[in-house]
Amino acid sequence: MPLPSHFHLNHEVARALASGAPIVALESTVITHGLPYPDNLQLAQNMERTVREQGATPATIAVLDGKVNVGLNTTQLERLALGKAIRKISVRDFAPAIIQKAIGGTTVAGTLVAAHAAGLRVFATGGIGGVHRQASAGIGHPAGNNQSFDISTDLTQLARTPLVVVCAGAKAILDLPATLEMLETLGVPVLGYQTEEFPAFYSRSSGLPVSARVETPLEIAEIARTHWQMGLNSAVLVANPPPEEQALSPETVDGAIQQALDEALAQGIRGQGVTPFLLKRVSELTGGDSLRANLALLLNNARLAAQIASVLAQPGQRTV
Repeated sequence: MPLPSHFHLNHEVARALASGAPIVALESTVITHGLPYPDNLQLAQNMERTVREQGATPATIAVLDGKVNVGLNTTQLERLALGKAIRKISVRDFAPAIIQKAIGGTTVAGTLVAAHAAGLRVFATGGIGGVHRQASAGIGHPAGNNQSFDISTDLTQLARTPLVVVCAGAKAILDLPATLEMLETLGVPVLGYQTEEFPAFYSRSSGLPVSARVETPLEIAEIARTHWQMGLNSAVLVANPPPEEQALSPETVDGAIQQALDEALAQGIRGQGVTPFLLKRVSELTGGDSLRANLALLLNNARLAAQIASVLAQPGQRTV
């Protein structure tokens, strides 16, 4: 299928697609909303370099000047890193951003939409969105009603987009058991890479089981092929624990998250402001350790995603 006119592939990605070379999609909200300058630019460059070192082509996705750009050049990365009033682009936000010629960083859900439209099959991110803890704490509801329920669009988009998505689990500030239950309901397989437990983003373990353990990129690729050959159109979610050297203990993370949640509730923070506040506050409360873990797991996920993409680019390769 030809790309819609509002898409733009940069030359490197277009060449890789034409030749069947491995490509890894990368989201851009980590650049626009996740880190301050110049840390955000350095991370974006490091992720792209990590993908290239594994023999794949990086395709960072963002909305610029009325186009959904799949693959960014150095100038475009710098615009995202330095920009002001940049939008966060999820599924519902593409058309307004395109027509209004806004600049936007794509979320997990937004990146899934654009990557699939462009014909990409592998996507690396940090942590997916999920069911928010404010479902029980009341954060995010104008009246503080503890019946409010916030579920990320990431989950529903994972259920309808056939990509391999490599993550370190869901963001630790979320309700992880409820998020896994939702993924099961939506029929999204959750593969633990060399682990039987769902990682808790900053921590390697959550005590929660994955749907299957896998040992190699080759095995992941074959599972994904088989899943899609059966007519199932969901993503295959690969949960890759953060590197052991930078991972935090669950006790450290849980204490910081609970304090940040209490502060967000006391300050009346709600809606799209909740997640950025919590992530920033958790980093402060852990003395920057959570930020270091975040950076390390992003590069770790980019590396594994590139390895999976390289296998998928070799038709007929089997695990048995």
